[in-house]
Amino acid sequence: MKVIREWKTMLIPYEQAVEELKVKFKAIRNQYRELSEYSPIEFVTGRVKKISSIIEKAERSNIDLDRIEEEMEDIAGIRVMCQFIDDIYRVVDLIHERSGKDFEVLYEKDYIKMQKESGYKSYHIIVKYPVHTALGTKKILCEFQIRTLAMNFWATIEHSLSYKYKSQIPDNIKERLRNSAIAATKLDEEMTEISKEVINAQLMFEEKSNTIRDITTHIQILFNQGLEREAIDFERRFENIKDDDNMLELEQLLTDIKKALPRYNLFEKGVLK
Repeated sequence: MKVIREWKTMLIPYEQAVEELKVKFKAIRNQYRELSEYSPIEFVTGRVKKISSIIEKAERSNIDLDRIEEEMEDIAGIRVMCQFIDDIYRVVDLIHERSGKDFEVLYEKDYIKMQKESGYKSYHIIVKYPVHTALGTKKILCEFQIRTLAMNFWATIEHSLSYKYKSQIPDNIKERLRNSAIAATKLDEEMTEISKEVINAQLMFEEKSNTIRDITTHIQILFNQGLEREAIDFERRFENIKDDDNMLELEQLLTDIKKALPRYNLFEKGVLK
């Protein structure tokens, strides 16, 4: 049996992998939003299994403790949450696009099209991820779980009940879980029906937020450059239109502010290249 120090040393690369992958997929989400485009990634979480959970699963799955790193696929886990079912498959495509660059996709399990008997739904992808450590590169197994918010809510409740009853959930609760899984699926289907309207509303919000951010940033630049009168005039214009949904006025204001910046004018005249 490994001592605690050995376990913690073994898990360091897994912790590093989780942090790196979270950063990479959050960056993808942020890039979509910076471009005022719809992101299929709502948010990303990750975790490394606790030592007690690893040992418990090894016993349950008949995995020799000396073979844990080769046979246990979910010591490191990344969970990608999506708004709509279609987004899940867009994220799957994103992961495949990165295969061979950031990691190697080994195989996947589609529990959405072929859900488990319990009602569990999610898309799992197992990858081999290279971690660069002080002792060299180590390739570890990591599991991606991609699911909607409704699927995640159901799975979280089911996991808590499974833990409470030590995987022996009473039949009456199992039945209620299956019924709630059907309800969660119905919710996902209904949300998919109105997804275009939801996405359009979110894109409009993102575009307005980005434009307002740029306006306030450039007004502050005017103040910093000593162009106080111009900055105050633009600030007044902004206060008059910021609560409206007229993007044309906001974009025109941003254009006017940029033109008032000395450096912008130099670029326009071709002085700076």
